[in-house]
Amino acid sequence: MSTISNFWNIEAAEFPQSGTYTEQLKFLLNYALLAPSGHNTQPWNFKIQDEAIALYADRTRALPVVDPQDRELIISCGTALLNLRIALRHFGYTGKISTFPEPSQPDLLATIQLGKPTQASADEQMLFEAIPQRHTNRRDYENRDVPKSMLTWLQVDAASEGAWLHVVKGDLTRQAIAELVVRGDRWQMANPDFRRELAAWIHPGSSSSHDGIPGYAYGVNQYLDFATPIFAWAMRTLDLGDAMAHHNRQLTIQSPAILVLGTEQDTPRDWLAAGQALERVLLRSQAVGLSASFLNQPIEVPTLRSQLSKLIYASGYPQILLRLGFGSEVKPTARRRVDEVLL
Repeated sequence: MSTISNFWNIEAAEFPQSGTYTEQLKFLLNYALLAPSGHNTQPWNFKIQDEAIALYADRTRALPVVDPQDRELIISCGTALLNLRIALRHFGYTGKISTFPEPSQPDLLATIQLGKPTQASADEQMLFEAIPQRHTNRRDYENRDVPKSMLTWLQVDAASEGAWLHVVKGDLTRQAIAELVVRGDRWQMANPDFRRELAAWIHPGSSSSHDGIPGYAYGVNQYLDFATPIFAWAMRTLDLGDAMAHHNRQLTIQSPAILVLGTEQDTPRDWLAAGQALERVLLRSQAVGLSASFLNQPIEVPTLRSQLSKLIYASGYPQILLRLGFGSEVKPTARRRVDEVLL
């Protein structure tokens, strides 16, 4: 049986350079599958046909309570698309990408061809090497600042993908955002449907499941992994809003950097762009030793999302609320195999 580490330890030297287009494209998908997604649902499917990869939204993995418009689902697909683009460059192809190529097929998000031969830049190589190293880190971060030059670099990365990245400055603004996180936690956890949806994706670390959130990602000790079902039961049955709100308030206030990633409009095309921008930011952060995790509650609650927008004077729509800092190494989460996502 494959272990979690197997999914992340991809041997680039095994790329079938002299193989068929299908063999090469299938190998590249290994990198796409390492992208982050809400609740680690991995809501994507792929189809290899006519020397191209088609990326589809897998709405059977939707989260209708927390994400009723599939906004975060498409953002997740965008992160997988960016990984695929970076992998193409690493293996010597420019990549030919077409997004939303068939208006009559809203689930078809992009088609990807190898494109012309090229040589990856040093920057592209750095991002490629970060793909299997990037993991969401929900733990506390070290008490040291993220360099301003790094934050500016991340803003340039987001802009290159058609998004904007706002760096939260000032204690008052940070505290106001922390209160939005608190209100979001309490609102969501008071909803039994939200709790059931979240609990359904929580699994023991020893589970054979290739998706979802393992207990250790929430801080469950590896020796207490057997108790993860009890943790999931508590999440599903009890209103833990106050406890989660207190914890996430501290994370928001104490994290070295709080960032809001957004777009000018709020359409599926913008969500796909936001996902690619997010993954570029995450890979750049990982490449310089930064950890990241999400505090998306204020964006997932519509009334709070508009308040967040006003707080940061955004000309557009917040899509992701992100915390950054220098953190300890964390275990990766499981991923589905390539053959599990192929249509």
